[in-house]
Amino acid sequence: MGTLIYGGDFEIEIDDRMLAHLKIVIIGKLRRAESCALSWTVAKAQGSGRETIWINPSTALRFRFDTADRHPINPEWVAAIAETANRGDIQLVSEPAKAAG
Repeated sequence: MGTLIYGGDFEIEIDDRMLAHLKIVIIGKLRRAESCALSWTVAKAQGSGRETIWINPSTALRFRFDTADRHPINPEWVAAIAETANRGDIQLVSEPAKAAG
């Protein structure tokens, strides 16, 4: 499990592969000086529910991965995550299934 560290002390555990794709979307928005919300579901072990943080260009963010390996990037997954940002807030959506070919 990777970790998105927000504001220096708030940590959100996210699967490394998901975090790699999320990083691309968030960095892209910040490079364009765009702010955005990030929402996720809280596990039952942590009390369940939903949480949201506001990310803007002055927010301190750190992306920490459990492995040094770079994960292969699925452009369709990046696009799916980016689409959620365009609708209101970034959601941690599942990777799209590969089309049978």
